[in-house]
Amino acid sequence: IIVSAQVPEELPTEDARALMADFGDKLNAIEGIDSVGVMEGSAMSFMSSSSSSGGGSYTLYAVLEDERQSTSGDISLEIERIGKEQGITTSVMSGNMDMSAMTSSGISIDLYGDDLNVLRTAARELAAIARDVEGVARAEDGTGETSRELNISVDKEAAMRYGLTTAQVYSAVSDALKSETNAGSVTLGGIDADVVILKSEKDVLDEAALEELELEGTVDGESATVRLGDIAKVIEGETSESIQRSANTRTLSVSVSIATGYNIGKVSAALENALSSYELPEGYRMEFSGENEMITSTLNDLISMGLLALLLIYLIMVAQFQSLLSPFIVMFTIPLAFTGGLLLQWVCGFEVSVISMLGLLVLFGVVVNNGIVFVDTANSIYADCQDKKEALVEAGKRRIRPIMMTALTTILALVTMCFGIGAGADIIQPMAVVLVGGLAYSTLLTLFLIPALYDMLRRKPPKAVRVD
Repeated sequence: IIVSAQVPEELPTEDARALMADFGDKLNAIEGIDSVGVMEGSAMSFMSSSSSSGGGSYTLYAVLEDERQSTSGDISLEIERIGKEQGITTSVMSGNMDMSAMTSSGISIDLYGDDLNVLRTAARELAAIARDVEGVARAEDGTGETSRELNISVDKEAAMRYGLTTAQVYSAVSDALKSETNAGSVTLGGIDADVVILKSEKDVLDEAALEELELEGTVDGESATVRLGDIAKVIEGETSESIQRSANTRTLSVSVSIATGYNIGKVSAALENALSSYELPEGYRMEFSGENEMITSTLNDLISMGLLALLLIYLIMVAQFQSLLSPFIVMFTIPLAFTGGLLLQWVCGFEVSVISMLGLLVLFGVVVNNGIVFVDTANSIYADCQDKKEALVEAGKRRIRPIMMTALTTILALVTMCFGIGAGADIIQPMAVVLVGGLAYSTLLTLFLIPALYDMLRRKPPKAVRVD
């Protein structure tokens, strides 16, 4: 994990370095971090030897342990908490984060409107409301680092009374703000050098004297002097490092991170309920986006994919069995897979996620194999002996060993993945748990449910057709 840290500029260099050394020691004590390195300035800069003026930027590199209980997302939140306690502004990035952190984007509240100041105000208020919602670890208003600015709004009619345009006012203010003027160049000993005239400190325009700046204009054809404050308003404001637009409309995003142990769906619903009473000015709107919306969209896609997979599996079995009934009996193994997969996931304490749903999708094509093997054998024996119960008992005797062997080899291959050992393994862990639970549960119950359904639904012997 890469951490960009900013200490107060007024802090002497030696004190700033001592603060960062202490910060690094505290990070090194976090569970899951193996070692921490600190550099002064950017990642490519060297340690400065100057000690006259301090403050500035530092970069920290936190190397994570391979086998850790907490995710890098949890560690990032802890780093920011420690930085806030020490008065250090931090920005945490991932150098090679585990995939679970990469897929967690939290909740975003996107604000749209024309006036950036209105958007900033609304973003701060929404972030304050979000911080009071249970399950929210932090909420950032999206304004980022802002700088103070002075906006000069010229009254065009008042300026025209003195024969001044907005461009002329801008030019006069710009010249007054310059602390130096290029007066040409000279050649000394064959070397060309610029001649720069520096203003004295008392002649440099400052904020307090801005409205008192005198501009030269004309009234009735005669020269006249006018104060800037008489023809313009000086308004204090803030400026962002960047401005974002979407569909030609200014936008600002409030980022909400979910605390460890909370379900993002429930927190998102609580957050939407908390913000439902907040009214934006006319012409402004907000939209929810982020991980919860991504999960909802992905789950909808997975449901569509699952229904299509079920249809294709059924049609393929119909073509192979040359029957509508046998594939119908086999399809009852899929609900068993759902039950077993979700049950083991609940026992292990995992939430239903996109990854676990992918595991269920994989189960569609795996669990039907046992049913196909059993039903195909039962059909073959039933067609020969004409006794349904004898066919079911004989099919069970013949196929219980290959069914158990096939299931056990797959389950044992996935067991190590269920423990989530190693960096990045925690994203695959829910899928492995679902596969093991669904396969084990469906395999055991297939030996009871499928024969019972076969006995109930199969009225007469099938044609002697086998699936090769």
